[in-house]
Amino acid sequence: MTASHVVNPETDGQFPDKVPAILSDRRGSLWLTVFLVVLIGAVSGFTTAYLAVERGPGFDHLRLGVWEARPSEGTREADPYSAATHARTGRVPLAGGEGLLFLADTDSLGRSLSPACDYTISGQAAPARMWTLVPLDAGLRLVETGDARQGLSSRQILRRPDGSFVATAAARARPGNWLPTSRDANGLVLALRLYDTPLTTGTGVANVPMPEITREQCR
Repeated sequence: MTASHVVNPETDGQFPDKVPAILSDRRGSLWLTVFLVVLIGAVSGFTTAYLAVERGPGFDHLRLGVWEARPSEGTREADPYSAATHARTGRVPLAGGEGLLFLADTDSLGRSLSPACDYTISGQAAPARMWTLVPLDAGLRLVETGDARQGLSSRQILRRPDGSFVATAAARARPGNWLPTSRDANGLVLALRLYDTPLTTGTGVANVPMPEITREQCR
């Protein structure tokens, strides 16, 4: 007996898809979604890492008034972002037994420091064998002031009878304690380095005196 073949002109000569069309569309959209998620995650990760390294990490900070320091920055306990920041910029932090660096980028009213303005820095610095005060730009690089003296130190500063001092940060020379700055600098940050200070051991932090920063005239 011979089997008969029913001819169907609509299906003869056609092969069924290995994957139904509706599932193929879903697979395509799934791969696109996965790709977008990976892309967004990678961009977000690189961006946040760059900002953390570029602007400095916010871990283990010590704030006294407008001045901020990171005591573990030059120690073995430094966080990886601090290590990456110094590796990228080439800056060498003070070791734990050497001292502590305090930075100020605002005045005592919370306004950002500007190289176009003059500032009065007054009061007392935290206890230390010696301290220095220098101007930096927004990238924490030493400002080119055009003056032979780049900053002030506790060994040369004029003091009041009670041991406090008053200094003026300005682009032009001022009488008394003058800290040279530059109006052409890209931003302004004041750096106060305390050498051989008990603050590196974490003791005596409460009620530590630190200078106040007052904005004067701007040009």
